[in-house]
Amino acid sequence: MVELTQESMAQEPMLTRSIVLWCPDWPVRALERAELVTDDAPVALIEKGMVFACSAAARAEGVRRGLRVREAQARCAALVTHPYDPAFDARSFESVLTAIEELMPGVQVIRPGMCALRSRGPSRYYGGERAAAAALLGLLAEHGVPDARIGIADGPFAAEQAARRASAGHAGAGRIRIIAQHGSPAFLADLPVSVIDDPSFVALAVRLGIHTLGAVAALDDAAVHGRFGQVGKRIHALASGHDASTVVPRVPLPSFERSVEFEPGLDRVDQVTFGFRATADDFLAGLTHASLVCTAVLVRIFSESDSVFERVWLHPRWFTASDVVDRVRWQLHGANLRSAVARVAVSPESVDAIGNHEVGLWGNGPDERIHHALSRVQSMLGHEAVLTAVVGGGRMLGERQLLVPWGDPPPSSHTVRAGQPWPGSLPTPLPTTVFAPPRPVSVFTNAGDSVDVTERGQVTGEPAWFSVTGSRDDASSITTWAGPWPIAERWWDASQASSIHRFHIVEADGMAWLLFLEEHRWWAEARYD
Repeated sequence: MVELTQESMAQEPMLTRSIVLWCPDWPVRALERAELVTDDAPVALIEKGMVFACSAAARAEGVRRGLRVREAQARCAALVTHPYDPAFDARSFESVLTAIEELMPGVQVIRPGMCALRSRGPSRYYGGERAAAAALLGLLAEHGVPDARIGIADGPFAAEQAARRASAGHAGAGRIRIIAQHGSPAFLADLPVSVIDDPSFVALAVRLGIHTLGAVAALDDAAVHGRFGQVGKRIHALASGHDASTVVPRVPLPSFERSVEFEPGLDRVDQVTFGFRATADDFLAGLTHASLVCTAVLVRIFSESDSVFERVWLHPRWFTASDVVDRVRWQLHGANLRSAVARVAVSPESVDAIGNHEVGLWGNGPDERIHHALSRVQSMLGHEAVLTAVVGGGRMLGERQLLVPWGDPPPSSHTVRAGQPWPGSLPTPLPTTVFAPPRPVSVFTNAGDSVDVTERGQVTGEPAWFSVTGSRDDASSITTWAGPWPIAERWWDASQASSIHRFHIVEADGMAWLLFLEEHRWWAEARYD
């Protein structure tokens, strides 16, 4: 009899006693903590035209998650809408997680506004699970989250459901719900099947008449596994209270940010950069110790008037301490400060493994010398003194040219434009010489008349002679031509509308040109050398 009991106990899954902390309406709470909305305003966060989250005041007016914006505004005329920003949501919860980790280490983030901990350590330290939960609620109240709720049960899933069903009252004990050990199956049995985060399974279960987790748990395990695979097996285990998943604490990344404060503030660029040199060395030493190199650095300059000037600087290879000091100096020159500098902070915006940037056995050769020379010119003449060409988007070749400072990325707007489709743009192969700005030229017929294009897109005569000076005397004969290809932009706006016609021509000596006709005037856009 004893052996049978031990065997049955060995078959039971190992359940982790878990604490789940839930902050209701966290996306709205994050806006309140940032003082973007008031705590009593009816607020809704919108994602893809639908309500993602809403405040208690909005729910009192009938607003619900999943409603379309117009329907939500029809139910609540005073509804305040904000776009949902998941990055802002996560950043706002980071300060709460940091505070929890100082009180109880080993936090796992489930989603912004919800996290889990193992119950064993905190309950032993505070003298019980309820005392540990009360300490957490007190900490959250100090950090501006007075309505947090806590659930404690066997496994994170049951603990989350307990937290969601804790009392909404202001009393600390009421906002804590503890499910006794081995009591999770009975607690979960009466919950609706909709708490399972799998819409396809929930929809099928409802059609089959399965409306509670207890009904799911009553199904045969092998049958559920055969019908739904590993997903069904996982759902059956959750519904049965046998959640074998454990709390996996997050590992906080080390902070590489370094800063230096000046008291009193400094108003000379050379003084600030000299005082920052030791900080730059410390900044790079921390990255090197972690076997990383910095390929993009964020520089923030704080003035005594509470103004902040920040910019992200990129590097073609990786930053050295002198490179960081140079970027600080260049940013100070362009910041147009109205008061003294009180603090300078640098942090890595992007890093890479140091092994990917090791110097070769014989050095980096020409690349290293080129980079050193260009960086030296930048340090002497300024950041804008060395420019590199970047290809962007546009229909005209001149629009696709962009010059950016050495080491900087192209503007984000230009990068987005480069990836868009451009009907009417020139296909490959592209000309080798692009004239910026375009050069005025002339195209004549055999009779000496200037070639034009009618409103119907038809040429007024056969292009026979081409002149780069505009004179018929030094014109060269055209052996081949093609066109016109019309390009009409902003035709809906008379003040900005433009209409041009493109042509390809080939001279008698074999030189090919890309021309366009705009407002009865010929221009050379590029040449095929």
